[in-house]
Amino acid sequence: MSRQHLQTQFSKIYTYFEGKDSDTNLETMAEIFSCTRRNARMVLAKMSEQGWLSWEPAVGRGKQSRLCFHRSDTDLQMKRVRDWVKEGKLDAALEELNNDAAKLARLIQEQLGVSTQEGRQIIRLPYYRAFPSLNPSKPLRRSEQHLVTQIFNGLTRINESTECIEPDLAHHWEAITPSHWRFYLRPAVRFHDGSLLSVDDVIWSLESVQNNAYFSNIKHIAAPAENVVDFVLHKPDCRFADTLAVPQASIQSKQAAGTKEADRFPIGTGPYRVAENNDRQLVLKAHDEYFGFRALTDEIEIWVLDSAAMCYLQPSASLDPTALESRQGALHSGTNERLELDEGCNYLLLNRRNGIAKDPEWAAYISQRVSSLMLLPHLAQKGIGEYRLTNAYGLIPGWIHTAISSVTVSPPSQRHLRLVHQADNPLFPLLADALKDMLAEDGIALQIDAVSYEEIMQPRNTKKIDIWLCGMSLGSKRRDAILPWMMNFEHISAAMPEAEFAELVSAMDDWRSTADMPFDAESVGRKLVTSAQLVPMFHIWLGVVEGRDLEDVASNKVGWFDFKAVWRKPEL
Repeated sequence: MSRQHLQTQFSKIYTYFEGKDSDTNLETMAEIFSCTRRNARMVLAKMSEQGWLSWEPAVGRGKQSRLCFHRSDTDLQMKRVRDWVKEGKLDAALEELNNDAAKLARLIQEQLGVSTQEGRQIIRLPYYRAFPSLNPSKPLRRSEQHLVTQIFNGLTRINESTECIEPDLAHHWEAITPSHWRFYLRPAVRFHDGSLLSVDDVIWSLESVQNNAYFSNIKHIAAPAENVVDFVLHKPDCRFADTLAVPQASIQSKQAAGTKEADRFPIGTGPYRVAENNDRQLVLKAHDEYFGFRALTDEIEIWVLDSAAMCYLQPSASLDPTALESRQGALHSGTNERLELDEGCNYLLLNRRNGIAKDPEWAAYISQRVSSLMLLPHLAQKGIGEYRLTNAYGLIPGWIHTAISSVTVSPPSQRHLRLVHQADNPLFPLLADALKDMLAEDGIALQIDAVSYEEIMQPRNTKKIDIWLCGMSLGSKRRDAILPWMMNFEHISAAMPEAEFAELVSAMDDWRSTADMPFDAESVGRKLVTSAQLVPMFHIWLGVVEGRDLEDVASNKVGWFDFKAVWRKPEL
């Protein structure tokens, strides 16, 4: 008899006797269990072995036996649910709790944090959404950017502390000419599936992103020798090694990338491999054949809870990386918080190519009428106080490009607009509803639709969209960090007049061709705002909540921490 069936039988007798110690007989027990007397005796013996009850058989005909309960039905239910939570069977646990997300969150809290099992160090973290795609060649949200760096390597990488370029899969490189670069690969590097990294994997991975404007300077990729990759460029680029250090340039296994589950279970060469990835849990396990220093933490489990359940979680002497990317529900006094403003903001992207903002009057109206300051009264009515927000006057904290005007502006004649925002973000519906209320004061009807992040970054049918509500996170303080965000996908080019976007691409090419010229990112940000292309809304605070049980914790620029570098000091 399975343990679950045994617990079901226990529930029957506990309900029958209302949890009270009773005098009864074996015939009654057999009727409750719907089995023979012999089987009933075996079931009672197994329950006794578990310590749930005691059964004292009567001596003599006609006498009653004694049944004493040592556990309640609720005790066993919670024990069963705790076991499921520990095993990661969150769907079963939630169903057993009658879909009570708050109760499930409290049980999960017991399991969160750092633990050691059979000598292996495990960190369990809560998060509010799943990760259906960890494919680096597709649009990456803030948290996916971090996860990709734990799963993959590029030819080069950006040191998170110094923000300088350093070797990764390529141990050396050289510019044969400013338009011809050569990279030398580390030998004997293995993917998570045990296969060896080859030049074919490098060529395939980087050819797959060539259509993005950020990588469009790549003309041809070839392998002149084993573990050597050559890049021929359309134009001179003194900083091509920097270009290849972004997450989108991660090297994938060509063979594994063609499988049906490649997005959820990508194969990289990084310090962690994806062991499990479903709607309730992401499990990363250390890659024992990693070519660098083996990860100090053996396993990372990210437990996916909905936003309602997340609000009930308390920091479990551990880390809670951006519980809701902007919500402070899990951050409380008594913990050490390492928080800083995100290198980015939430913003409105106006469709100046073929939407309502193609009309300069509409572009001027929206950019002047809408601002974080004007939106705050409407947000206050929607419980926005639970979020960590700071008014944005430019795309990056410290940039002041939004002109605050007290002049009343009126909308042109048309009275209907359509806004889309990314789904699975708890803040955006509140921002969109507040904007709808504010525009209604001017007689404008705002239609709101939620779409996937991929649809935001690679929009289709743009003629039907007037405004995108988006979020950006550069993940670095480097001046050129704005370029991958602008150029990697079509969200900016699809909304901006073609000639203006071509000017941005030209400015990027000019900077790349000059070795000693710093990139003027602020001028680019100013142009995007003053042209009414973008309306900055809010910056958010990111960071980790530090407990006492992990060493070497340091929040990175996307609000997470380097999994492989943290560890638990044993108690001696």
